[in-house]
Amino acid sequence: MLSSQRLLFRRYDNNDFPFLMSLLSDPAVVQFIGNGKPRDENEGKKFLSWIYRTYESNKNMGLMVLVNKADNTLIGHAGLVPQTIDGKEEIEIGYWISREHWGKGYATEAAHTLLEHGTKHLQHERFIALIQPDNFASQHVAQKIGMSLDKKLVLKGQNVHVYSKYT
Repeated sequence: MLSSQRLLFRRYDNNDFPFLMSLLSDPAVVQFIGNGKPRDENEGKKFLSWIYRTYESNKNMGLMVLVNKADNTLIGHAGLVPQTIDGKEEIEIGYWISREHWGKGYATEAAHTLLEHGTKHLQHERFIALIQPDNFASQHVAQKIGMSLDKKLVLKGQNVHVYSKYT
């Protein structure tokens, strides 16, 4: 199981659905995710199914629940997510932190752990982060782990900055 100094990464299961919905239904958390709109329970079920399909397609990929080791609090999710950008297969380092845990360095810790894991254990050489232009906090996280702006594009109708890092 993947872990960092303060975080334990574990796969989602059906018991985590209320937590997933707490992320998906929070306007502040999803402001820069997809179309920026909170999702209802039906959309949440589809999202969890997508997470499960990601696990099935590659056991090393997918969003995982982030658990605070100190008190077992669920604080967000993060993972290596397969993406297709301009017809090329890429690996995205994705991270969402619940609002009450913002500003504590969890996103940076999770992203750094995923970068290290993907490099050392999965032998990936390039990682990306897909970040909407006004999401300055996520841009800062990407920069902290050594990523830089690679290009700007429109993805599913949204302007997106692609940050990347070669290891």
